[in-house]
Amino acid sequence: MALILGILAVLSVGIGMAVGMFGGGGSILTTPMLVYIGGFDPKPAIAASAVLVAVTSLIGMIQYARAGQVRWRTGLIFGSAGVVGALLAGQVGQRLPGNLVLVLLGVMMVLTALAMIRGRKEMHAKHHDGLPLFRILLDGFVVGIATGLVGAGGGFLVVPALVLLGGIPMQAAVGTSLMVVMMKAIATFISYRLKFFGEDGFVSVNPETDFEWDVTLMVVAFAIVGVFLGVRAATRIHPDSLRTWFGWFVLIVGSFTLLDKSHAFTAIFDFARTSVLDLIVVIAFALALITAVVVLVMRSRKDKEEELPDEPEVVSDDPDLVEDPY
Repeated sequence: MALILGILAVLSVGIGMAVGMFGGGGSILTTPMLVYIGGFDPKPAIAASAVLVAVTSLIGMIQYARAGQVRWRTGLIFGSAGVVGALLAGQVGQRLPGNLVLVLLGVMMVLTALAMIRGRKEMHAKHHDGLPLFRILLDGFVVGIATGLVGAGGGFLVVPALVLLGGIPMQAAVGTSLMVVMMKAIATFISYRLKFFGEDGFVSVNPETDFEWDVTLMVVAFAIVGVFLGVRAATRIHPDSLRTWFGWFVLIVGSFTLLDKSHAFTAIFDFARTSVLDLIVVIAFALALITAVVVLVMRSRKDKEEELPDEPEVVSDDPDLVEDPY
């Protein structure tokens, strides 16, 4: 048991560092860490993961706020939409089979890892006469759904959205992202711990998401140490190379999660046959997954096209070919 706690402590420091440096990313590893090493069931692991994400994001946000690197208004708008998405998706997630939730998490981990490995162009804040409110609300809602369903914070999606849509500089986007992730994590915890419109009434505590608080609080404590280290390292180390290595690690863990729970894919079809509503949920997720893959491929192609050098202008020495300006 001591060895397991030691491994959890070391990994928690690494997760906290990722949150502090990137504005997210580490939270996507918290659930599989608690499942495969801590011995948690999938749904309690998501609820416990939300506690870690909320606390570490709050600590990191305070550090960035002290440096004036949090945009409160934009973060509140984006985070409020994310809270709505997380509350709705959490109610769906807690009604799904546990192994199926892990499969969905594995898919999201692989997609996130590929995005991190592919990297991104240097982004610059764009000036807006006014905030594109609809786009910010839409992006926040979509990321909130991903967070509430599988417990992933979605920081890697929030940061570029804040830069491109909110016109926020990169460093401030990381700090603001921590605020957004914290809000969505709190909503995820509430949505997984409480069941609305259940058999026991309008609102009841979900016993399926009970978890070990002592282990969770220990993990949170070591993750807080990692956040302080990550915030300090973010000002001294360029995160791009670290992000690539971190992406490969997430890809390995995500692939293992998918392969380990591959038998759950048959449960998807069994779940879809349960009712019309369950069939709609499966179809909606499939469409969302296909859309995510298409967007990643199209962005990758667009980035490659933009990186191609412009064709040099051919200047001829033949005077007959020189256009007469008169």
